[in-house]
Amino acid sequence: MSDTLRRLTNTSSFSVLQDKLETWHSDYHTLSCDQNLNRCCELIELTAKIQSQLFAILNQTATEGGQYGGVDTLKSRLLPWLGSCFSMAKPSVSDDTSLQLMQDSMEKDRKLRELSLCHDSDMQKMEAQLFEQILLAEAQNELDDTKNKSATTLLATEDEIIQLRADLRAARDEVEIYKRKLSAIDDYERQIHLLRDEVSYLTKEKALLQERLVRSRSPSPLPRLSRTSSPIRSESPTRAQLTHSSRHARLVSRFSDLYAVERLEAQTILRRYVDDLDMVQKIIFIAAVESFRVAKLAYCQFKLRVRKTLASTHFGPESLEDAAVDYIVRNLDLYDVQASVNDVINAMNVNPRISFPPETDFVLISTLIRETCRAAFAMQTLEPPLELAFASDGELYNEFRYRRSYDSEFSAPLVLYHVWPALMEGNIVLVKGEAVTRRGWTRSRSRSRSASPVRSRSLSPSRSLVSFRNIY
Repeated sequence: MSDTLRRLTNTSSFSVLQDKLETWHSDYHTLSCDQNLNRCCELIELTAKIQSQLFAILNQTATEGGQYGGVDTLKSRLLPWLGSCFSMAKPSVSDDTSLQLMQDSMEKDRKLRELSLCHDSDMQKMEAQLFEQILLAEAQNELDDTKNKSATTLLATEDEIIQLRADLRAARDEVEIYKRKLSAIDDYERQIHLLRDEVSYLTKEKALLQERLVRSRSPSPLPRLSRTSSPIRSESPTRAQLTHSSRHARLVSRFSDLYAVERLEAQTILRRYVDDLDMVQKIIFIAAVESFRVAKLAYCQFKLRVRKTLASTHFGPESLEDAAVDYIVRNLDLYDVQASVNDVINAMNVNPRISFPPETDFVLISTLIRETCRAAFAMQTLEPPLELAFASDGELYNEFRYRRSYDSEFSAPLVLYHVWPALMEGNIVLVKGEAVTRRGWTRSRSRSRSASPVRSRSLSPSRSLVSFRNIY
């Protein structure tokens, strides 16, 4: 008895029965009817096995007690329980036979399921093999067609084959010659590009030195504004840091040239289509402000892309920020200025402060927009970057930031509108802007846009605009 009881204890049959019962309870509503019946039959089989072992232990224990050992217990507990459980009419077959039939039925169901799974698997394998055979047959057909075509091609005479081989050798020789020439042309173009950059840089340095010489000879030179140089953040300064002062001077001078040259050219073009000079000057001012805004946004996006590209390969004494700025300074020609010009024109098309004839287009002043975007983009590489002073119609006139236009009322305290923005470095004014001051300013004087704000570019008059000036 002890061995049977030990085996029953070690197998933990009741724990297994409890675990299966809990699992069935948790999955009852997600299983199908057949699956729930299978779970129930499995539990019944396990319970029958446990009861069989317990009855064996009961029989062995009663045997060990002798002829009359345990008679009272069997009479008082087992026989009443058996009478209450098996009081129903017995079926035509015995319990053992019924249990055996159930086991045989479950075994047959299990075999049927296994046969069904095997049949499905065999069908899939057969379909796969059939598909492979079809592919092999198609490939064989293609191979036969290719062989037939090849046989037809091989019918060419030996003289034609020799001639074709000679032509092929000559073509390869020509390709090699062209490759060498192309490599030499690339080297020449690279050298020409470098020489042009050097010439452009020296020309601009010469113009800057001449301008400084003229200012030094002037009886009333313009006051030079002190500017704190950016600290060198590494032991070996980058090209951007080495050329900071020269780039700063050139960009400030370029901003003055935009006011003196490109602005006047754009004003002359617009006066052909807009009679109101005030509106023409407002359009030019808005174009300059929008160009700076779009160029700053483009610089931020371009800098993020450069930082992401250099992050995986960057090493050296300079920081990743310095390396990114240095790359941008060296490759300013990668800036997609045309996209910025389009963004500025789109922003001006929906600006409610502009009244513009619908038969024309802001492409007329694309030269001014393009050059302003170029200058604004390059100004973002400085440390600190150069910005435009904030301006709004009706603000109090600031004589430290703006000059009054020739047609202004010098006693008026408020700005009617701005002609050109002021260039700032932090809180320092580098280049003054221009504003119009008149008395009697009200918001009602601002004009509304035309009834059709969206204009077709095809309606723009065809004329040759001022050629673009590349300052880089």
